[in-house]
Amino acid sequence: MSRLYNIYSREDLIKQRLAERFTRKTVSFYRYVQLTDVYELRDRLYADWFDMGVLGRVYLAAEGINAQISVPEPRIADFIAYLDATPWFVHMPLKWAVEDSHLSFLKLKMKVRRKIVADGLEDGSFDVTNVGRHLTAAEFNAALEDKDTIVVDMRNRYESEVGHFERAICPEVETFRDEVEYVVRHLEAHKDKKILMYCTGGVRCEKASAYLRHHGFRDVNQLYGGIIEYARQAKEEQLPLKFHGKNFVFDERLGERITDEIIANCHQCGAPCDTHTNCANDECHQLFIQCPACAAKYKGCCCESCAAKV
Repeated sequence: MSRLYNIYSREDLIKQRLAERFTRKTVSFYRYVQLTDVYELRDRLYADWFDMGVLGRVYLAAEGINAQISVPEPRIADFIAYLDATPWFVHMPLKWAVEDSHLSFLKLKMKVRRKIVADGLEDGSFDVTNVGRHLTAAEFNAALEDKDTIVVDMRNRYESEVGHFERAICPEVETFRDEVEYVVRHLEAHKDKKILMYCTGGVRCEKASAYLRHHGFRDVNQLYGGIIEYARQAKEEQLPLKFHGKNFVFDERLGERITDEIIANCHQCGAPCDTHTNCANDECHQLFIQCPACAAKYKGCCCESCAAKV
């Protein structure tokens, strides 16, 4: 059996990826489904996917799977066949990255958790299956045309900072729990209005839409497949893009460009910039936006004190 953990340093992993003589495709997917023997399933998936060269981050729980991975292009058909041969994962909707990178993921991490999204909610307090209506990109665009419709970004502040839909409410929050509670409070007087929700790949809106319906919101809608699938459908169907800027992603890329617009600013000098980075000081590792000039000035760090330590 393959090892069920990584033994290589980050530097060695980058060298391994750069030495590969094939392209990779970044893809994300999720499904709420009742899994059994989750730890056994985790070990089997890790071994089989590792042998296929799959890299990425996978969360398994009794409630389902949430995965963001990189698959060698020559093994894509094999990987999809593997999913279809696994009863829980048959006909899995896959969201392929808009902008790809050979270095989107460096290793395979597969963890068993209590939930596939750390939402901070008590599922027993509301019906998690009573979700909102799923909208295609075309339907979402059409709904946006109604000025009485309320659009809500269900991501964290640092995500919406670099890209969001037109007219979207973008709460200044850092956690999903804070987000849904803010939305319920902020929109208390608008429970009869049409609500449009979106997130990166759709998984957060599954819980969020059910939570809003539980709190009396009557017309809750969510973007099917999130921003990733929206961008694909918009390109395929030649739809006007209502999302502006970058889509933040949780891998080495830290973002994929949807439009050429830069709607954010460098956190240090204020210049137009939407490049996220982590502080080069390993003791800090803060996520922030930094332009090339400030990256050179501060040695990739968030402040002078951190720069003095690297």
